[in-house]
Amino acid sequence: MIELKDIHKKYRMGKIDVPALNGVSLKIEEGDFVAIMGPSGSGKSTLLNIVGCLDVPTRGEYILDGIPVQGMSEWQLANIRNEKLGFVFQSFNLLPRQSALKNVELPLVYAGNVVARLKKAADALGSVGLEDRVMHKPAELSGGERQRVAIARALVNGPPVILADEPTGNLDTKSGEEIIFILEDLNRSGKTIVLVTHEEFIAARASRIIRMKDGKVVSDEKTENDRMRNLSPKRPPSARLPRKRFTLSELRESLSMAFSSIVATRLRSFLTMLGIIVGVGCVIAMISLGQGAKEQVTQRIESLGANLLFVQPGASRRGHVHQEGGSMENLTAEDAQLLVEEAPNVARAVPNLLSGAQVVYQNKNTRTRIHATTENYPLVRNSPVEKGIFFSKDDVAKKRLVAVLGQTVVNNLFEGEDPIGQYIKINRINFRVIGVLSPKGGTGWRDEDDVIHVPLSTGQKRLFGVDYVSSIDIEASSRDSMKQTEQEITQILRRKHKLRPDVEDDFHIRSQAEFLTTVQETSKTFTLLLAGIATVSLIVGGIGIMNIMLVSVTERTREIGIRKALGAQKRDILTQFLIEAVVISLTGGLLGILMGTVFARFMSKLGGWPTSVSSGAVILSFAFAFCVGLFFGLYPARRAASLRPIEALRYE
Repeated sequence: MIELKDIHKKYRMGKIDVPALNGVSLKIEEGDFVAIMGPSGSGKSTLLNIVGCLDVPTRGEYILDGIPVQGMSEWQLANIRNEKLGFVFQSFNLLPRQSALKNVELPLVYAGNVVARLKKAADALGSVGLEDRVMHKPAELSGGERQRVAIARALVNGPPVILADEPTGNLDTKSGEEIIFILEDLNRSGKTIVLVTHEEFIAARASRIIRMKDGKVVSDEKTENDRMRNLSPKRPPSARLPRKRFTLSELRESLSMAFSSIVATRLRSFLTMLGIIVGVGCVIAMISLGQGAKEQVTQRIESLGANLLFVQPGASRRGHVHQEGGSMENLTAEDAQLLVEEAPNVARAVPNLLSGAQVVYQNKNTRTRIHATTENYPLVRNSPVEKGIFFSKDDVAKKRLVAVLGQTVVNNLFEGEDPIGQYIKINRINFRVIGVLSPKGGTGWRDEDDVIHVPLSTGQKRLFGVDYVSSIDIEASSRDSMKQTEQEITQILRRKHKLRPDVEDDFHIRSQAEFLTTVQETSKTFTLLLAGIATVSLIVGGIGIMNIMLVSVTERTREIGIRKALGAQKRDILTQFLIEAVVISLTGGLLGILMGTVFARFMSKLGGWPTSVSSGAVILSFAFAFCVGLFFGLYPARRAASLRPIEALRYE
């Protein structure tokens, strides 16, 4: 069943090769109970590790159950360890955070066995007398009980060979005797037992004793027990084990093990998540605030009407130098009237004159904007009167000293007092308040309610002494006629201003759509900038995950060795650690989404800033958290999966 031919094994210690086995050749038949003995350093444990496919020889041939082991891939060796070999270690090698039942179940997990798995594990524990200790963790068991759990784990997949490395070395005499009885019963039932021991009285219980010294077999003798053992029928040689496919069950098991590991180190896992939580929270908050601001500004601009055009003066010239836009004083109220009369697609035209002035009411004063306009302003700019009335066409024609206030001016001057009918001084001229406009709120850095509206003629002649206007608001007859309306305005104003064909316009026209596009693009830029800054936190969080996962791999190196000894393949270890990283990242992402949403709502109430938590931002943040976990968890997972079983088991 087991045949070794001229097996050599050397270990590299710095620049020196240390031989552990020197040409070992032996055969172990099916049903044998073999005890391997020798002083420390004789190579007996190395020989057992090679027989158990935990290590590979430097030179020589190893045949197991008629199949050459040399050249087998890692997954083939893992299948052999899972299905053909059962391990019993001196130090038990149980997973400390798992119950006895879960420890015994582990080989079944890696075998892909999903049918009545817990029952099989419980039955295996029952066969070694631990049916009442199935839910106890290793720390709650005695040494003998832990070794019996290890034996039950070795038996649960029904392997034909049991390998025991000093199984009684850490036990008292009574517990050791119990373990030997169990091994003898297993041998009588047909199991092949290979036992490493220092104790002569234990070796005497075997049917065959192999003695080693300096890496060589010095004697191989049969005992009296060999003639008394009951040989079971020979099994035919096995074919090569097929490679198992990765199944949904394995993924489910990997998820379960990942969650168990995370729960077992809750505080450390939470601290690892903090970087992701802060990063995702910042992304959600910044995008939500930016999106809310954009929607608010867009709504306000669209509320003014989607069919508005704004005519503003051009830039004046001094010599060959262009001054700033709007510095010319070439637009007049007559231009606005002419556009209404001659442009078929112009529904209304409202001239505007804006300037600043000091306003006084009793012992209070404030500096605000003065907006001189016409009676059509509330219709064109969608600015209804909240209290009182707006001035009329007759007020404009007769230059009456009347004023309509914005809400901010009312708050600054009247402090809860009704302003209707009161008199205020604008540049030392008395104006009677006849109305208050509905609040508009702020747009960018400007407070749209910090303004006083007066008749255009009054502002031009009695306040500022000018005959030009700052701009003209045009309401087109429909949204579809915007381009045509712009062309008509250009033709009429060029003719009115007597501009030659080779002279550029002394005015420029902007549409509401241009304002909207500019605001949206600006808001988008700032949102992306803030989100980009917040993304740095996600990357830092990802680095934290990588660091902690590398620490976890180091701490759990022995656990990885145990899992590989029980048949875990490289993909099993890779999947488990990768899932742990992704679960930590996604959990942090979910908490970050919650934190970001709460923070955005809090800022909205605290500062009156609108928020809009979009599903796109949530999905983007969640996807980014997943990618961070996947990317930064891949290297630690690959490092864990690439560990050799024997090196991992020997790690301290």
